Amino acid sequence: MENLNSLVIYTDGGCSGNPGPGGWGAVIIDGENETRLSGGERQTTNNRMELTAAISALKAVVSRDDWKSRHLEIYSDSQYVKNGITSWINNWKKNGWRTAAKKPVLNKELWVELDGLFSQCDIEWKWVKGHAGVKYNEICDSLCHDEMEKFM
Repeated sequence: MENLNSLVIYTDGGCSGNPGPGGWGAVIIDGENETRLSGGERQTTNNRMELTAAISALKAVVSRDDWKSRHLEIYSDSQYVKNGITSWINNWKKNGWRTAAKKPVLNKELWVELDGLFSQCDIEWKWVKGHAGVKYNEICDSLCHDEMEKFM
């Protein structure tokens, strides 16, 4: 059940080719108000864009006094982001930023940044199926593709 004082955030990222031109989008919903954020990179990966979308949304939240102390519900269609920040990251940190297979964690600098933001906020992470007609996930996907096209 949605907390009336919650900020609801949707994020998405992707790229054309992996690696290739990429984009990310986020929508922060505060009651009736929507804040849309987006950006992109000429050469990146899908996972980097998914992480950047979440990081960018959280940076926007912590930069505003009226948002930073509120409960956040973050919806992502990326199991990589959701599971990474809520579960896997604990072992990565214990293992010196190595995976269970003893390999260096990819995108470590983004995970460190996301973890720092995560520790400042009250966040409930939720997975949403991508490309399934979920309004704000589709808006994020559209923002992502608009950004990608700037590099194509």
